[in-house]
Amino acid sequence: MVRDPGRPLRADAQRNREKILSAAVRVFAEEGLDAHLERIAKEAGVGTGTLYRNFPTRELLIEAAYRNELARLCDAAPELLAALPPREALRAWLARFMDYANAKLGMADALRGVVASGVNPYAQSHEMIQDALSRLMDAAVTAGVIRSDISATDMFAALTGIALASGKPEQREQADRLLDLTLDGLSAGSGAQ
Repeated sequence: MVRDPGRPLRADAQRNREKILSAAVRVFAEEGLDAHLERIAKEAGVGTGTLYRNFPTRELLIEAAYRNELARLCDAAPELLAALPPREALRAWLARFMDYANAKLGMADALRGVVASGVNPYAQSHEMIQDALSRLMDAAVTAGVIRSDISATDMFAALTGIALASGKPEQREQADRLLDLTLDGLSAGSGAQ
């Protein structure tokens, strides 16, 4: 029986769904579109029946795994702003962006397969990321810790470049250095106001 998407999940069912999505990101990143769903279920610690009840097709699982990573990234912005000063919140979010980009790049083959099936897993991705980044940058501008003349669109372009140039897990140290360099360039007093 396939799960009714309109009905809220029990707490244990929600935990299983989260474990499946996390395992799916890892396995699809390693194996691409040909990843065995049984391996994903095993890594998640659930039975294949549980996996198929939640995600009856491979495409639905890939799309849900990607969208879950996107939601985790975007939902982190207000959480970080509530917990950290604006500049630190922005820097912490930039690191999470690199994690998201790494997952997306790792899942590229699987995501291309989803797109080929007629589903667009990227619908609203750009807007969601821009909104989260704008929120963080606006807070940092208001606090006077970053320049006001750089838009979230500009910053997103810089982040995309860093992700493409240094987005692999073995390049994380370089990506972190580039993120720090970019953030230093945003510092109030480092450019036009």
